[in-house]
Amino acid sequence: MTDGWSVARALTDPDSVARLDSTGWTHLLSAARALSLIGTLAEVLADAPVPADVARVLADVRHSNVAGQRQALWEAECAKLALADYPGKVVLLKGTAFAAAGYDAALGRSIGDLDILVARSGLDQVEALLFKAGWEWVKPDPYDDAYYRQWMHELPPMIHATRDRMIDVHHTILPLTAGPKPDAAALIASARVLPSGLYVLSPADIICHAAAHLIADGDLSGGMRNLWDIDRLVRQFVVEEEGFSEALAQRAKLHGLSDAVGRALRLSAQLFGTPIVFRRKPESRADTAQAGPGLRLSPENGRGSTSDALFLRRITAVDGWGRKTRKLTRQAFYIRSHLLRMPPAMLARHLWTKWRKGHRG
Repeated sequence: MTDGWSVARALTDPDSVARLDSTGWTHLLSAARALSLIGTLAEVLADAPVPADVARVLADVRHSNVAGQRQALWEAECAKLALADYPGKVVLLKGTAFAAAGYDAALGRSIGDLDILVARSGLDQVEALLFKAGWEWVKPDPYDDAYYRQWMHELPPMIHATRDRMIDVHHTILPLTAGPKPDAAALIASARVLPSGLYVLSPADIICHAAAHLIADGDLSGGMRNLWDIDRLVRQFVVEEEGFSEALAQRAKLHGLSDAVGRALRLSAQLFGTPIVFRRKPESRADTAQAGPGLRLSPENGRGSTSDALFLRRITAVDGWGRKTRKLTRQAFYIRSHLLRMPPAMLARHLWTKWRKGHRG
């Protein structure tokens, strides 16, 4: 049966695709596309002997991804020009950061909105400069505007009036109502400058941000792509950054994200064989196993705690036609994501307000 594990196996063991028939290829490509990993799969299989019709599909995907990344980098340059009068650092986040810094995680990665991080004290100036350069609110709404500004980690989403490209302006990496309180000033202070004059987070902070976004904030939608990001980044940073493991442990503790980073790395190790570079009180004997790059993957390999198994069940919930599966598991993690973002009483008021607004509409 095809699910996210099949995509993980193809990414980590490209030779395994040689056994696929036409139906198997259809299921693998559909699942990879649904998990936002079709571009990565196309790059991994670039030199593999595949059927001619599959080769054409993968070539089209690679061409589209190159164009998409070029557009993403151009959008970052447009934002830099728009914010030329802003004296603080403009820090790129997520996929655009990987592409701008030339990180291995950028290979084949699809990039959506432009995400940037600036100091909270500079939000008013950044907002004004972006408006002046042609950005506008996606959906102007007084309640949403007030909610974002008071409780969220970013401004309401903005879109450029002519280029139709969105930008998310962050001032930290988790909602202000969340349990962990990352040190936003430390994130910006340690950011590294690129030749363009824009910045990216330090290697340890990049992993902390990826783990926070996956484990401590969302409902794990897009979780496999996020874990693949973590795998690629960890492998690169372990080689290129002296003392990376120690730095990661220190920064995770500083940001209150030790648990999230530990879980993200365990999940990545179980799916992709990511080397363990960070450890926090293993939850079971299985969690102590070193997962080397040669690990042959299956649902049984390197299984950690029971809760890790539930996370993996959610992350791999897709079938061979690209449809979401395991509805109850997805619903449970959707509820969890809301509870992580705010206390129950506040969540109830927020959902009641949103329901009333929708009901009136």
